[in-house]
Amino acid sequence: MGKVRVCCFGVSVDGFGAGLNQSLENPIGERGLEMLQWALATRVFCEMHGSPGGGEGMDNSFAARGFENVGAWILGRNMFGPVRGGWGDERWKGWWGETPPYRVPVFVLTHHARQPLEMLGGTTFHFVTGGIQEALDRAREAADGRDIRIGGGVSTIRQYLRAGAIDELHLAVSPVMLGGGEELLAGFDLPAMGYRVASHTMGERAMHVVIGRQVQGSRV
Repeated sequence: MGKVRVCCFGVSVDGFGAGLNQSLENPIGERGLEMLQWALATRVFCEMHGSPGGGEGMDNSFAARGFENVGAWILGRNMFGPVRGGWGDERWKGWWGETPPYRVPVFVLTHHARQPLEMLGGTTFHFVTGGIQEALDRAREAADGRDIRIGGGVSTIRQYLRAGAIDELHLAVSPVMLGGGEELLAGFDLPAMGYRVASHTMGERAMHVVIGRQVQGSRV
């Protein structure tokens, strides 16, 4: 069975994984994109957008690792889009346009049913109304032994962390302080939950901290 992983998740020095006032203009909250400057400058990110350039250093290496051996993703609804309540005319198809970078099945947590959405490049969005357990079960089946990547946002990661379902977290800590927003790890005693810092590596624009499970914990 593959791992359940959080990869390339941007965090500010003061512990926030998203800024205040998320919106269409600020999908990660005000100043949230400052935490992702390390990723935006990588070759991996540029290739996703079909543009040349991008760095090929340590930041790029971690960005690339985030896609290795991934057979399915799980996203919170905000990571799919800013639409609230019912889906309406269902014109919104995600932040990435017609060809998202996932290229595998993606399970979106939501309270509102919607038919699967097949996109170009191998991505199909499945909308899950039964909660984190159902999403994880379906992702495991779809991944067929490969890893499952929990893409966020903060609330989704916290739910799976609280359930003891996450095997590994890769946090990209950027040298920025937001002063407010959504705290990623507040209230968790990670050592008591069986986690340890497996590695910490300085990249060009962020420090990459990998937190792994030290002992087998409870699973959802």
